[in-house]
Amino acid sequence: MWLGVITLLPEMFDAVSQDGVFGRALAAGHLQLHCFNPRDYTTDKHRTVDDRPYGGGPGMVMMVQPLLAALTEAKAHAPEHSRVVLMSPQGRRFDQQLAIQSKEDAGLIFICGRYEGIDERFVSDHVDEEWSIGDYVLSGGELPAMVVMDAISRHVPGTLGNQQSVIDESHLDGTLDYPHYTRPENVGSKGVPQELMSGDHNRTKRYRRSQALQRTLERRPDLLTGRVFDPLDRQLLTACAQQLGPHSVEKDGEKKQDN
Repeated sequence: MWLGVITLLPEMFDAVSQDGVFGRALAAGHLQLHCFNPRDYTTDKHRTVDDRPYGGGPGMVMMVQPLLAALTEAKAHAPEHSRVVLMSPQGRRFDQQLAIQSKEDAGLIFICGRYEGIDERFVSDHVDEEWSIGDYVLSGGELPAMVVMDAISRHVPGTLGNQQSVIDESHLDGTLDYPHYTRPENVGSKGVPQELMSGDHNRTKRYRRSQALQRTLERRPDLLTGRVFDPLDRQLLTACAQQLGPHSVEKDGEKKQDN
């Protein structure tokens, strides 16, 4: 997969390109990452990329010309029909389903804004989609772009040494992940659940599924709304609900807010 980034701070992407799963995928050739700095495509001696907003107000706005020149260069290197995505708090909420869908793209070009924003004429004419990683504002689009690229790259064949890791991940089937344990068997007064020590694969699978459903019911019940469950999941959910008791989710939420 080819990934392009339009950014004023290309050095920020060293954090993901040199280490970890993403860095190894780049080194192995499963991914390509290219940064394009709008300052490199300016025409004045000050390398100006922003100007004051029409109508007044605080801050500066990124100009069309440097962004468009950088995007034109990116498109010249990107696979044909690569989508152009602006990282923006106004965009579609990025989630696991979008990450899975996006792995089919041969290429993606991410626009990382800075300052007060980007000239709307560039957005309307040259951006295909706007994506958001949450309802909050950051100083720029670089960190959101890194988050999105990391999430997508995990689904690109060859990126992970064990593809089963992707299959078992949180949110893949709409539930949170089950708890994990490793050696030593006992840490203080807490041991490993016997279901994981039994050697019975069916018992382990049932336990993990039950834990995933219970965590989702406790922490993110909204993920379960409107879903159709098979008989086993319905049975496990019923048991989880009985164990948690009535209104346990609301009470937990109140306790967290009080803290």
